[in-house]
Amino acid sequence: MMHLRLSITYALALVAGALAVPSQPLNTRQQPFKSTAITTHAEPWAIAFLPDDRVLVTERRGNLRLVDPTAKTAGTITGVPTVAYGGQGGLHDVALHPQYADNGIIYLSYAESGTGGAGGAVARAKLTLDASGGGALSELQVIWRHSQKASGGLQFACRLLFDSEGALWISSGEINQMTPAQDMKSNLGKVIKLYENGTAYAGNPFASQGEVQAQIWSLGHRNPLGIDWDAQGRLWEVEMGPMGGDELNLIKSGANYGWPVVSEGRHYDGRTIPNHSTRPDIEPPKAFWVPVISPAGLIIYKGSLFPDWTGNAIISALGAQGLVRATITGDTAKEAQRISMGKRMRGIREAKDGSIWVIEDGQGGRLLKLTPN
Repeated sequence: MMHLRLSITYALALVAGALAVPSQPLNTRQQPFKSTAITTHAEPWAIAFLPDDRVLVTERRGNLRLVDPTAKTAGTITGVPTVAYGGQGGLHDVALHPQYADNGIIYLSYAESGTGGAGGAVARAKLTLDASGGGALSELQVIWRHSQKASGGLQFACRLLFDSEGALWISSGEINQMTPAQDMKSNLGKVIKLYENGTAYAGNPFASQGEVQAQIWSLGHRNPLGIDWDAQGRLWEVEMGPMGGDELNLIKSGANYGWPVVSEGRHYDGRTIPNHSTRPDIEPPKAFWVPVISPAGLIIYKGSLFPDWTGNAIISALGAQGLVRATITGDTAKEAQRISMGKRMRGIREAKDGSIWVIEDGQGGRLLKLTPN
């Protein structure tokens, strides 16, 4: 009977022309890449490549590791800020300053405790590496915070990304509070654009409306866990929906993406939410998923090692336990392939040689390098 209900749901959605229908997952023997395990970690969340090809890996309990891919060893970076570990919170993303080779500055996002519970924060610090395969952070400075905190430890997001002009972008989750995503006096549930020192970017669409509003590039986001640029310089974003309705969005200046006013999913208690078609003033997703794939990271592939994937969105997925590939044609996107990896997949990055690096979620999560078969 459950299969019948699901079939009816899919049929109705197809008639409406709305559902991004997933392709059939590939089994392990059909994976289009060789997977090489590099290191094992305790709840890894994100990765960033240093100029010398070593890799920074964040672990959610508050550890920052320095991985040597050749030796397959992981050293420790000290001086990490105290994190609020619990629920989905902890140490999250890591990114290098655009002039890292000259100034040694890196950025970390994380959950921090405070009045009312926990909220997201972004700090920058100078990284000094040592001869023993580790290092230390110094001169740490918090440059951005969520404008409120909440209990529950959910939906912080806070992915970090720099653009070609050196601006810092933050995908800010709504920490399970829903309505702040539509509140322009809150920076929850927004895509944020800042200068590298944390001040609001002068060209932002709401720059003249107030201190918090000046940070905001787009609004109406729930749990935006992946952001990346395409070859045209456009920003794409993936976010977790509620019960159904995970989204792949093309981010536009000043646009409202609808949460929690509209969604292609339902509330967890079963209450319905109007879908995007009911509000033509709200920007709809370019692809969405019902049931969910639980996206946790995103790259727009720009390399040549996987030539058939160039220009595609590659999504690391928790619920789908693998990678989800979506083709992008103009302003449209469509799922093209699911690649089962048998594990919840958390972070994803493309290395300068075109290889794809991913991390498994949870205790014992492995850092994996993917290269063509």
